[in-house]
Amino acid sequence: MSSVSALPGEIVRWLSAQPDLSHITFLTEYPAIKKAVPLRKVIVAVGLQSVTLTDQFRDDGNGVLVRQEYCRTAAMRIQLAIHVPFSLGGHTCHEVFSDVTDALNFASNLHIEESGCENVTEDRDTDALVLKGYVQISADFCPAVSSNMNFQSFFDKELLCGTHIRDAELHASAAEKTQWNHPLIVSSYVGTGANSRTITLDFEPAWVQVFAFEYPPALYNAGAQRVEYYTAFAGRYGCQHGITLDGRTLRVYSDQSDYSGGMPKLNMAGCRYGIVTSR
Repeated sequence: MSSVSALPGEIVRWLSAQPDLSHITFLTEYPAIKKAVPLRKVIVAVGLQSVTLTDQFRDDGNGVLVRQEYCRTAAMRIQLAIHVPFSLGGHTCHEVFSDVTDALNFASNLHIEESGCENVTEDRDTDALVLKGYVQISADFCPAVSSNMNFQSFFDKELLCGTHIRDAELHASAAEKTQWNHPLIVSSYVGTGANSRTITLDFEPAWVQVFAFEYPPALYNAGAQRVEYYTAFAGRYGCQHGITLDGRTLRVYSDQSDYSGGMPKLNMAGCRYGIVTSR
């Protein structure tokens, strides 16, 4: 079997072996394989839509291009027919297309030049939504090069993102990732009506947001001709007007106008406030 005609089958076998795509059934479009009626699982059929073969020319070292008698450059368009049960919705078609093309782009050695898809259609014969897509692949074919998805011109993805593959902490350390994934802690208090009050937190947070449950972030008081604020942020590197943070000590203020005439309202009597903190 030629390298060209074997490619869809090779792609099907490779995609079927990817753990992240285990929820998808892959099969070849030609010869066609019967699908369940009604369709109950996502199916992606892979076929060969078109092939363009071009002679190769190489420099002989003297500035003269010499035709390579036994080598060709192939531009192959692989067809992807994505079949999704009606119950999963049309958005699933696009999610599957993205998952498949991402796997081919970033995990395989295929030289992907372009990919795209059409509109989602209905197939009443199988009760499925269908999205037709394609992947444009280029490759060199020479007698000394075996196919098996390892053509001479296939990119080594480590040339593009090898440093990220080998060093998972290149841009973010494990400690930073752990910190980003810390849960947000939510607590509350009831305003006392005093101009200010102090709240002791359970830990020293990286940042804090205080907000009134029953008010928007800000309201314009037409009678007093000022903006009144019902939320504020504080952090290790600075605070908004109406709130301060010193270690575990949080202080909130009410009825103290700022330089622009606005006024925080973070301790009104009987008003419930939320506190959101993050480590």
